[in-house]
Parts: sequence; C-alpha cells; structure tokens
Amino acid sequence: MAGPRSSDSPSTRIDQADWPGKRLGLPESGSRSVGRIGRRIGALAIDGAIADLIAFAFFGYDTWAILATLAILQIVFITLLSGSIGHIIVGLRVVPLTPGWIGVWRPALRTVLLCIVIPALIWDRDQRGLHDRIAGTVLVRR
Repeated sequence: MAGPRSSDSPSTRIDQADWPGKRLGLPESGSRSVGRIGRRIGALAIDGAIADLIAFAFFGYDTWAILATLAILQIVFITLLSGSIGHIIVGLRVVPLTPGWIGVWRPALRTVLLCIVIPALIWDRDQRGLHDRIAGTVLVRR
C-alpha cells in the first residue's frame, strides 16, 4: 500500500473550485465579484486621461498637478459614489470589507498607496492590490 503522494497534499493541490474573492465571500462572477485586470486597467486609463485633461487645462500639464488631480478625483468620487469616474464607466466599485459606508479615510489611504504605484502592483490570491488590502477594501463589479 503506497502512501499519499506529495502532490496530493493540501498545500500543493490546486482547488479547482477556487476563484478570486472566494475567501472574502464574494461570488465567482457577476455583480459583487472581484473586478478583473482588464476593467481595472481601463478604469485607471480613463481616470488618468481625465486628470491629464484637467492638468493640461488649468496647470500647464505639470506632472505633480496630474498626480494631485488624479488623487483628488479618486478620493472624492470613491467617497461619494463608491468608485472613480473610470470605475463607474467600466462597471466597478470600491467597497469596504466590513459592511457600511466606505468613509473618507479608506479612499484617502487607498489613493495615496495607489499614487506610490508599487502597492498597486503587488496582488494577493484574491486579486486585491496591496493598496486595497491595507485600506480594507476590495474592487468589485457593480
């Protein structure tokens, strides 16, 4: 009688019924499922274009003005509408892991970390960037 193979151990076996957001209690697809990379990039591109246009029109296309405009847009719209303009257009929203209003501090912290860039590039198994993990938020489909 042979013992269990090392590839059958729970730590190395890949669960076929696993999806991003499962550990957070989110569905695999549809509303409230984790927003995928294509939508995220699209939302960021839209927000970046809006920030570029505002900075070009009012601040002479200054690099710091672009970043500040992006940050202000993110904080204001996530606080008020649960998503930036780009998020809303592509069908995403930012929600806290705990029920209730997202508040102001979560969008502010999330945005500062997003502007640093590196935290947004580090993801976990639920496809949450480090900026979302630290802020206690998740980006989901509307």
